[in-house]
Amino acid sequence: MTSVSAEAAEPGTAPAVVPPGERGATRIADRVVTKIASQAAREAVGRLPKDAARPYAHVVVRPQSVEGTTVDAARVRVHVELDYPTDIGSRCAAVRRRVVERVGALVGMEVPEVAVQVERLHPAPAEGGRTQ
Repeated sequence: MTSVSAEAAEPGTAPAVVPPGERGATRIADRVVTKIASQAAREAVGRLPKDAARPYAHVVVRPQSVEGTTVDAARVRVHVELDYPTDIGSRCAAVRRRVVERVGALVGMEVPEVAVQVERLHPAPAEGGRTQ
């Protein structure tokens, strides 16, 4: 079966619709998803002390079967540093939510797993500038 391009269609008629199985596919590079996940983690973590490392991500994209079709799914591992004291669980949950939301919105990819690894805690200075 051949598809009809918009240029080949007669004037005033709509171009033929190409079935999904015959269309091309766009492949999003893993490094693009990694950058999006890292940026999403930075957005979720917010402002950190000056000596804190920026959050970064490691992403593995693999095809997975969903209802008879194959789609790419990203498994993400995010490394963060947080200020302390803080509610670590809620901050990690916020990172997970933000990564799933941004990757899904920007590349249309499922994110079934986001592992957040807290690498370091930065104690907040007490009154008078001293760390407890």
